[in-house]
Amino acid sequence: MDYATLKAFKPAEFEGAADGYRALGNAAQAAKQHIENTVATGMRKSLAGEAMEASQKQLQALAKNFHYAVTECHVISTALNGFAHDMAAAQRKLQAAIDDATADGCTVNGDGSVAFPAGRKPGADKDAEGGTVTGSAGGNETSDALERQAANIHPNPNYGKAMAYADRIADALKEATDADAKWEPKIRALKADDDLTVSDRDWTDVTSDTAGVRGAADAYLDAIKPPPKNNWPYDNADWWNGLTDEQREAYISMHPASIGALDGLPSNVRDEANRTVLAEQRAAKQLEYDAWLKKEPEHYRPYISPVTGREVKGAMVPTDEWKEWEEKRKQLENGYKGMDAIQSRFDSFTSETNRPYLLGFDGKDMGRAIVSIGNPDTADNVVTYVPGTFAKLESIGGDIDRAVVLQAEAERQDGAHRTASIVWLGYDAPQGIMTDATETKWADDAKEPLGDFIQGIDVANHRENGVNQTLMGHSYGSLVVGETMEMHIDLPVDNAIMLGSPGVGVDHAKDLNIPPDRVFAATAQNDLINLAPPMAKDLLSPKAYWDTFFDGDAIVHGTDPTSEDFGGQVFEVPNGKLPLVHDWEMMPAHSQYWEEKPLGSLGKIVTGGRP
Repeated sequence: MDYATLKAFKPAEFEGAADGYRALGNAAQAAKQHIENTVATGMRKSLAGEAMEASQKQLQALAKNFHYAVTECHVISTALNGFAHDMAAAQRKLQAAIDDATADGCTVNGDGSVAFPAGRKPGADKDAEGGTVTGSAGGNETSDALERQAANIHPNPNYGKAMAYADRIADALKEATDADAKWEPKIRALKADDDLTVSDRDWTDVTSDTAGVRGAADAYLDAIKPPPKNNWPYDNADWWNGLTDEQREAYISMHPASIGALDGLPSNVRDEANRTVLAEQRAAKQLEYDAWLKKEPEHYRPYISPVTGREVKGAMVPTDEWKEWEEKRKQLENGYKGMDAIQSRFDSFTSETNRPYLLGFDGKDMGRAIVSIGNPDTADNVVTYVPGTFAKLESIGGDIDRAVVLQAEAERQDGAHRTASIVWLGYDAPQGIMTDATETKWADDAKEPLGDFIQGIDVANHRENGVNQTLMGHSYGSLVVGETMEMHIDLPVDNAIMLGSPGVGVDHAKDLNIPPDRVFAATAQNDLINLAPPMAKDLLSPKAYWDTFFDGDAIVHGTDPTSEDFGGQVFEVPNGKLPLVHDWEMMPAHSQYWEEKPLGSLGKIVTGGRP
């Protein structure tokens, strides 16, 4: 980067290009939303048949293309703004050096050198001639000391000043050169394949592009006020509202996972960010799965009889290597089942009323997902359902189905008001009944993030009269709900529902910090959770075992919320199926709380009524 180029550089041209890409991305976003929320949903409501199914696939592909365009355009916009920001900073330093040199009687030449006028040191007989100096960048203590010594020796007092200005110019040129070298490969890499198919590889390239630009754009992003460190929903909302549209889109494009997890932000913002994370992680999972399929070892080997030690003619068994490979293949396949279940909901909703919003997502480990059916920002009623033991991303489809039917039932009963129904898998649930589920650590880790989420719903809701919120826990999820409500004294929760509960961590409904007559509980007669006793406090005491199994109100995690001593409201549900009678299922009644009769009661509660 030479002096003339930096001096003539126009950051506004790159910022204008960034605005153009941002506008293009916004147009693609509008097209994507129109396809998903108007065209596709309208067809699903009014049409059926093979032609409709085929057109739906084409529309989904088109929406995917627009989604990709949105993401890449916003990444490019951020890159151009980041480059302009870095170059403008270097240009300001250059101009400041030029202005200071001119004001001090020096002249900056066209190559960046500095000419100084004749001058006389005190005590000298005559003026020393003027001259020209060229600076050097990146000085250190030694070079600075040498320059000071040269200035002291030089007969012209203007020499030292000119040298300092020349060094500042050299530093500005080096900063611009470094910025150009940093950004050139990043911006050059921002190009798509020359086809009309958005592949899994394209989405992994988005991840790579974003990481590259994010690393280079640190100065630009640091110039934007960062999110509050306390992660408090009210502060998050204030931060977001204080950003410009350009700054918001820069943060979404560079930090989609972080923005998607910020409680208090609008649901459409979190949904946009999290769907980008979903697309990127789903593509990565598919590529990992495809790569593993190519590593399949020999499937069968001859069977060797353990009796004779000889090969049994015609008999084959799987090899040990293939068994290990197949186990890993199933793990990888299960890794994207939940992601596909979430996407399926986006591909099948029929109106704005039951439009899904992805309010949280993380595909790592057991996975996390928060899915709302309906927009909680505009809803009159919001119910947040916390699933329990065995819940994980892999099986989120069933939990989403529960949220769907409850949302539909609530709006059937109260058509004058809107209801949003949320499944909150924002924690690692226990994965064993007799092991993990007997411990409180999973709920202990979940109560703060769940509380923040509920506060965030209240912050983001647009209704002047507030939103009627219900927290509903099933199985171990009811312990999560109980601990959360006990911890947060002023949590904006109006109703609590405990289904098939092993205890909620408190002894009385009043300990949940809402009126006890708005705490509802139900457990089916044939639900084996009824047999879950509290842990014996003294393993050597016969009385401890008697108390454990026959003290009727005590269960694993406190007082049974369906007991009279708990002080809440118990509502009736069907007895449920008996264990091992239907398809040898161990706990069928434990999953029957979303069937017709109990569902009607749930619908009444979440809309402010009584079962």
